[in-house]
Amino acid sequence: MGNRLPRAPAIAQAAGPARAARTHRFPVAVAGLLVVVLSLLLCPTPTARGAPLYGHDVSWPQCSEEDGGFGLPLPPTATRFVIVGLTRGLPFTENPCVDDQMAWVRANGKPAHAYTMAAFPTAAQLTTYRSQGPWSSSTRAGQLSNVGYAEARFAVGTLARLGPSPPVAWIDVEPRAAQPWPTSTASQQRENRYVVEGLMRGLRDAGLPYGLYSYLSGWESITGSWRLPGVPVWATAGRLDTPTEALDRCREASFSGGRVHLAQWYDDLRDYDLTCDPYAFTPLPMPASTLSGSTAEFSGDWNNDVLARVSATGDLRLYAGTGRGTLASGTRIGAGWGIFNALETPGDFDGDGTQDVLARERSSGDLWLYRGNGMGGWLPRVRVGTGWNSFNSLIGPGDLDGDGATDVLARERSTGSLWLYRGSGSGGWLPRVRVGTGWNLMTALVGPGDLNGDRTADVLARDASGGLWLYPRSGSGTWLPRVRVGAGWNALNAVF
Repeated sequence: MGNRLPRAPAIAQAAGPARAARTHRFPVAVAGLLVVVLSLLLCPTPTARGAPLYGHDVSWPQCSEEDGGFGLPLPPTATRFVIVGLTRGLPFTENPCVDDQMAWVRANGKPAHAYTMAAFPTAAQLTTYRSQGPWSSSTRAGQLSNVGYAEARFAVGTLARLGPSPPVAWIDVEPRAAQPWPTSTASQQRENRYVVEGLMRGLRDAGLPYGLYSYLSGWESITGSWRLPGVPVWATAGRLDTPTEALDRCREASFSGGRVHLAQWYDDLRDYDLTCDPYAFTPLPMPASTLSGSTAEFSGDWNNDVLARVSATGDLRLYAGTGRGTLASGTRIGAGWGIFNALETPGDFDGDGTQDVLARERSSGDLWLYRGNGMGGWLPRVRVGTGWNSFNSLIGPGDLDGDGATDVLARERSTGSLWLYRGSGSGGWLPRVRVGTGWNLMTALVGPGDLNGDRTADVLARDASGGLWLYPRSGSGTWLPRVRVGAGWNALNAVF
């Protein structure tokens, strides 16, 4: 029964690299040719609607050698935008000529963004900054997130000193030879994610919209291919002679699943950037908060929350988590929810970066997706299935098949078959798969997320004798041998 591997898929559809390490040598003739080509690209003639804007990013390599840079040239004055680096290649350092570069940007009237480097902390940095953030410093995960938060606050301090801030701060996540990310194990990659998560929250708390700069292999090695579909992307194509491949980055799926807003390429002289249609280098919206593996962060403050339905009225209430093991007072976020006979919090089902709710209507069996807005409210609901009253248990375990999208498990009332409804990542379904039979022997099913620390979603099931079983999943979407993790659980009337 529960230990068997998933059967063959059923046919039925559900209805229902590192920039600072380059050698900066450049033949004069080639440099002159590139300047001519670039001047044609940047010629301030009327731009067709949807055509990319061409710009540059600059940082400490553009500083003079006396200031510790390479003396590389600033962008030509015809550039359409500039992205200014705040650090000297590593966190907790400052670009030595960032003041002069921002002054050049303002004097030439160029729109600008900023970017800051992310890196895994040294032992000294971990000691210094492990408690300087909103997470508990009693755990290593909290300490690492707090260091990332401090990296962000350092960059925010530079921006505050410079005066009017750029409207966006990009987080550069790539290998750093001087301060390398540990990447040998999945546990190390998970720790790297804590650091990046701290950076994201630090920028968000400062009111700065943010995005991610990286490339596919670098992001994969550092984070284990972390999916962040709600976070904007600035994608680099590496060293190129023309922007053709950089334009491809605009059309391809990004390294993290987020929408690509900017693409970059470089040579020995300059870093070049372009906007991806329809983005026109305007301010970005603030991404939704991104708690690792969360299915319960609805209010946008990076703390997990509790949703509760009032039996007498059908009101839906949000009890916001404080991050300290307590809940704030309840707030009504919906009325009339008594018409539903199943509610589930699957996580980010539609891929916009916010947490959602699935609700099954008692009278019709229709399944509705209530799309969270990331601020404790809702976007317009969407019907995502019909006939779901044939199931007597619905759980949202997270990503169960390893494709990066949120899934749903449904137990068929008449047969006890367990079906995996694979989410598409955009609010729809891929073909469902039967992943077990005889599951009506279980009196409770729960999707707890990753319970055993292997970075895959698991399932808990209680049998009639009160035994509690952990059904772990492999990264390829098959069941691993189940493990008994408790007894006497039939004394409890709810497991969640």
